[in-house]
Amino acid sequence: MKTRKEMDPKYMWDFTHMFATKEDWEKAYKECEADIPKIPAYSGRLCESAETLKNALKLISEVSQKAELVYLYAMLHKSGDNGDPEYQAMVGRCVNLHVSLGTSMAFLEPEILACDEETIRKYLEDPELATYKFMAEDILRGRAHMLSKEQEMMLAMLSDVRGNAKDIYGMLESVDMEFPHITDENGNSVQLTHGNFRVFAECSDTAVRRNAFEACFGEFKRYINTFAATYAASVKTDTYFSNVRKFPSACEAALFNSNVPVAVYDSLIEAVHNGLGTMKKYLKIRKEVLGLDDLTTYDLYCPIVSDIDMKVDYEQAKDLVKKACAPLGEDYAKLLDRAYNENWIDVYENKGKTTGAFSCGVFGVHPYVLLNYSGTLDDAFTLAHELGHAMHSFYSDSNQDYINHGYKILVAEVASTVNEVLMTKYLLSVETDKKRRAYIINNFLESFRTTIFRQTLFAEFERIAHEMYASGTPLTAQSLSDAYQKLNEYYYEGATVGELHKYEWARIPHFYNAFYVYQYATGFSSAVAIANHILETGDASAYLEFLKTGGSDYPLNELKIAGVDLTKPETVENAMKVFADCLDEFEQLLKEI
Repeated sequence: MKTRKEMDPKYMWDFTHMFATKEDWEKAYKECEADIPKIPAYSGRLCESAETLKNALKLISEVSQKAELVYLYAMLHKSGDNGDPEYQAMVGRCVNLHVSLGTSMAFLEPEILACDEETIRKYLEDPELATYKFMAEDILRGRAHMLSKEQEMMLAMLSDVRGNAKDIYGMLESVDMEFPHITDENGNSVQLTHGNFRVFAECSDTAVRRNAFEACFGEFKRYINTFAATYAASVKTDTYFSNVRKFPSACEAALFNSNVPVAVYDSLIEAVHNGLGTMKKYLKIRKEVLGLDDLTTYDLYCPIVSDIDMKVDYEQAKDLVKKACAPLGEDYAKLLDRAYNENWIDVYENKGKTTGAFSCGVFGVHPYVLLNYSGTLDDAFTLAHELGHAMHSFYSDSNQDYINHGYKILVAEVASTVNEVLMTKYLLSVETDKKRRAYIINNFLESFRTTIFRQTLFAEFERIAHEMYASGTPLTAQSLSDAYQKLNEYYYEGATVGELHKYEWARIPHFYNAFYVYQYATGFSSAVAIANHILETGDASAYLEFLKTGGSDYPLNELKIAGVDLTKPETVENAMKVFADCLDEFEQLLKEI
């Protein structure tokens, strides 16, 4: 694997869009250091007048924006090479900066809550405070969970410690761990990596798939006690913060931030449980078509339809995404061109690079997308997915000020998945060969399996892990792995869950953002409804308006602009029906080819 310095700059991020030089970054960092101590001067004065409140919020907004830019510059550099000590140090400095910022402004929410509510609402009628109105209303909503100024300051000082479990996980998983070599389908010895694991998981050769899974999960098993201790620390920390803020559970604390009732979480799990009969049918078809006596978990990722060459190089993927997203309009297409031509995307894997893929919005600049592109159709879908995030960030940043630009995670996965659904529909619209159509539908079915079913399994595992800790059950390697094994046996009834598969939970970085993953499933369900509406009506205007809302309202309200109501079970239930209908079409195609 190449080092970062050996990579082609054509396929790497251009950081000069953020800061022309590292000296400019250093200057901005020092400006933040100088400005942060100015914030506490407003402590104890917020209720004096609308003018004082406005000045305090304006200063906090300006410093926060600059501090975020400084941090993201360092974080993105480190993501390109997590092992580089210079970038590790830069991120460490930025974390300290944000701890100082959080501590300096810890008085803000307690003091607003301590003010007379009518007085605050009267201040907010000032046109110059309009941009802060939603933020203030949201603070008032949290009155029951806010602590004293001194207590809030103490919690702010713990923010660095709160991220320790995630940092330890990242260093162990992305830097220190090294997978062994395996033999590929051509008999070559190849080192397994996070980036190429999916390629081997999709291989038509059963032995290659088995070896890749055993090598991958065997390595996680080797460190499983460390992973268990790290995840347990994360659960304990989340529980501590939720208890201190008087939430019934860490789950409710996590959902409160987006004003999402726990009923949405519960109804998702219930709807997916109700759809497991269709999943069992899908697994049965997979087993029969692959000609396997025993379907195991390492047989779940290879295409059911074999002998189809649908490798997609990066240039082809760019064109494919643009054609698929054509229903979203000309402006959207022009933004995709900018992303391609202005180095918004870091394309290929290198040593030390963060695994997987992500999109990072940078307010006032443009989004940055990380890939580990390896040339599969799945990679092309990942490009579409992450560019959905990126366009959402761009539209939000362009139509909202800094205070209101940041959308919540619940809506974040909608834009990304709309692009995936549009790409599936586009591929099916131009493909006439029945075997290739079956291949594409199989890919769509896999999106349902991995995004709705699998992410809901993850969500249920998180719930169980937190409930285990709350009930006094120690979170050990055995207890966590046994719980994960039991869930997989329930969700994948009809398949054999391999002994090593129970350690897969240790491979999921999202667990360190507690109760995050359920939003992939609700987002996918919402996206299916939105994409179908756009294709049926030819009207993307409501969806584009939704993209512009940023964080100016609560996610459930923003989704209603796009025609989705997650407080009702129909959205997930209809997605499950689409899965069942696609499976029926897939089954029929298999009979015809």
